[in-house]
Amino acid sequence: MTALPDVLSCIQPTADLHIGNYFGAVANWVQLQETHDCVYGVVDMHAITMPYDPDELRVNTRNMVIDLLACGIDPEKSTLFIQSLVPEHCELCWILSSQCSYGELSRMTQFKDKSAKLERESADEFISAGLFIYPVLQAADILAYRAASVPVGKDQEQHLELSRSIGRRFNQRFDTDFFPEPKALYTQTPRIMSLAQPDSKMSKSAGVKHYIGLFEEEASIRKKVKTAVTDTGELAEGQYMSAGVGNLFTILRACEADAVADQLETDYKADQLKYSELKGAVADSLVELTGRFRARRDELLADADGVDAQVREMSAKAREIAAETLRGVRKFAGFPAM
Repeated sequence: MTALPDVLSCIQPTADLHIGNYFGAVANWVQLQETHDCVYGVVDMHAITMPYDPDELRVNTRNMVIDLLACGIDPEKSTLFIQSLVPEHCELCWILSSQCSYGELSRMTQFKDKSAKLERESADEFISAGLFIYPVLQAADILAYRAASVPVGKDQEQHLELSRSIGRRFNQRFDTDFFPEPKALYTQTPRIMSLAQPDSKMSKSAGVKHYIGLFEEEASIRKKVKTAVTDTGELAEGQYMSAGVGNLFTILRACEADAVADQLETDYKADQLKYSELKGAVADSLVELTGRFRARRDELLADADGVDAQVREMSAKAREIAAETLRGVRKFAGFPAM
């Protein structure tokens, strides 16, 4: 029997990562692989539920793999796979769809949000059935590896609970304990806000001035930090510092520049802090961090064929686990053995 992982987590192959993605998820992945047996996936099949360009998807998927490796995901410690190279996900999704109700899917908030966005942006685009049923594919992503834990944020709890419900229903239907209930793995991750609108989460969709790319050039990083919003008016009762200033301190501490942050916070409390000094420290820390990532990314791009071969090998390893799960599922479901 193939050993099952402790931790499973996946990411869609969107365009380049920004520092909010890194501090909010990827940095945690890098830390978890030091203490857990981890399987991480780039879920390209989820990306087709919304309007997309096939050539861009191929490029974005490959780039996401390279970016994750550049950030510190280590093939010697973790398994990093591409979802479309593990077709067992789709077969499991279909089988599990019979253990999920229409009502459960209709209550998924992301379906409501994304379908509403499509209706607002284009009258020509239809809302695909894939967008409606993709939470079942997400459940298949998790249950295919029967992992003990899934790192999640508060906005992902609904989908993990659906995965647990589907696995539980499968077990009850076929009188088995085949699927363990994946536990939510809550870890302390900083919430990085927009530089231009610090009361909103950092997002690329808001525009270039709102985020810092994880592989962005030094001059651009310094310019964006220099123009970041700090004070926006009177502080609310009980508020310690403005959202903009607090966000800059959060970024500084996320970069592990705690000693500098402590000194600057002491200055802030004494009403002696110059925001130019805070912004300079934040820019320096980000430039150091992203510089390391850019250097590693350049090394990986220089051996892109080797990276492609490596991720196919890791995907084959992931497929062994998923295939073993499918053999058990097919037996319980009443299908012939493969």
